[in-house]
Amino acid sequence: MKKLFFLFFLISVSVYPQLKGLVADKAMVVSAREEASKIGIEIIKKGGNAFDAMVATQLALAVAYPYAGNISGGGFMVYRKANGEIGSLDFREKAPMKASKNMYLDKAGNVIPNLSTDGALSVGIPGSVAAIFEVHKKFGKLPLKDLFQPAIDLAEKGIVVTQKEKAKLDEYRDVIVKISGDKTLYNKTFHVGDTIKYLALANTLKQILKNGKKEFYKGQTAKKLVAFLQQKGGIVSMKDLANYKVIWRKPISFKYKDLNVISMAPPSSGGITLAQIMKMIEPYDVSKFGHNSTQYMQLLTEAERRAYADRNYFLGDPDFVKIPQNQLLSPQYLKDRMNTFSFNGVTPFSKISHGDVNIYESNETTHYSIVDTGGNAVSVTTTLNGAYGSKLYCDELGFFLNNEMDDFSAKPGVPNYYGLVQAEANSIAPQKRMLSSMTPTIVEKNGNLFMLLGSPGGSMIITSVLQNILNVYEFNMTMQQAVNAPRFHNQWLPDDIMVEPGKFDKTTLDNLTSKGYKINEKFAPVLGKVDAILVQPDGKLEGGADFRGDDKAAGF
Repeated sequence: MKKLFFLFFLISVSVYPQLKGLVADKAMVVSAREEASKIGIEIIKKGGNAFDAMVATQLALAVAYPYAGNISGGGFMVYRKANGEIGSLDFREKAPMKASKNMYLDKAGNVIPNLSTDGALSVGIPGSVAAIFEVHKKFGKLPLKDLFQPAIDLAEKGIVVTQKEKAKLDEYRDVIVKISGDKTLYNKTFHVGDTIKYLALANTLKQILKNGKKEFYKGQTAKKLVAFLQQKGGIVSMKDLANYKVIWRKPISFKYKDLNVISMAPPSSGGITLAQIMKMIEPYDVSKFGHNSTQYMQLLTEAERRAYADRNYFLGDPDFVKIPQNQLLSPQYLKDRMNTFSFNGVTPFSKISHGDVNIYESNETTHYSIVDTGGNAVSVTTTLNGAYGSKLYCDELGFFLNNEMDDFSAKPGVPNYYGLVQAEANSIAPQKRMLSSMTPTIVEKNGNLFMLLGSPGGSMIITSVLQNILNVYEFNMTMQQAVNAPRFHNQWLPDDIMVEPGKFDKTTLDNLTSKGYKINEKFAPVLGKVDAILVQPDGKLEGGADFRGDDKAAGF
């Protein structure tokens, strides 16, 4: 046994060199942009806690990372205080009151292309600003001015365009201009090294700081936003904004061997789906299979197929649909789900529907992880949904609007933007929260904080989080090594194993193909962008910032 482990360790080291991310003694922030991570860590240096840093980082990402950072989207926060107390905040967007089940269908009942993804009709009621004020009210230490001012300064100073940001701006420029008009800030070619100043956003942030939450939901900013959206054909009203509320929810907590995993509850599908997969694979000696080996990939794929089939059928906004959570997570149910699994070959698709229970998201989201000097941990995933959201930019207010309405089932059985085929549980209804795959997660080991992480990636978020936990726990990787390792994904429909191209052993992929699996190296060249923090045995913090983006850790 010892020889086998040592052999595997040598293989693991040779394939994935033992590099470490940034290591810090006291506190750390890992996010999609260095500017935002540094702002978050400066707040902690000033005496702020992880929740203060959450507010400042969220605002900084709205400036530095308009691709997904926002004040006009939504998301989820999972937290663990130093004393072990856990909780979560749902600031997911909601459907406007004028929304209806068939609003994206033509007279023949077919989905109208792009109506739920592009422009004003795709916009859900934003939750991010409400979240900022709610988190500060409940847990904040520093004055709000201290938390807003760095983002305001950053917007006025401007953001330097990186190579990766330029590529995104070039890719989406034409559609942004088509939807937002040729007078938009984004109607020009930006080059690497250019500075983009966001003066309108700076002014909006100043007004929100001055007048509080009501500025965004009832004040002049709200009036300007509603007028803009209605002029562009949207249905968001002043009443919609005024009625929006965030919700404190009980997280999903479950055991995996000697870990305790804390993740987000519905309307995020992340916690339940992650729990189902991990509990289905728990009986197996996962580490013996070898990282990204044929058996490992087969086991995870089969568990993922079953969990996503359940996700797509049963999950939705718990305030609107009854979710059979206890049955979905019961040991006997999950054991029964894996009864048809064999390492000899693929389980026939006909045998994997949703279980018998009584009763395509991509990288356009962003995640950040924070640990403060006191040991408080905050894991936040926030989004506009698509790249630059609805592609509708309000130049007067200085931000993109989300296109979260596409996360509903526009028509049950028809794939959304991310290829997810969903059911009636996630159909559109006024004031309903759309289902999400966001999976902000905190992991405890032996009762202590061990790891926190999350990812963008739409439907691939859950599997990205899953594999990073396993990379560290089962395969003894450092946090950075775990984040760097190639990832794969299956979501039941389409029934392919999606892999990062050129990163997997050809023999392994051939073995899977011979067993009946379909390998897809083209659909998702990037599978998530994980930003994570690992507490090392000596108590120091190691950051894992994903090289697939401009992500960066900051700490001290």
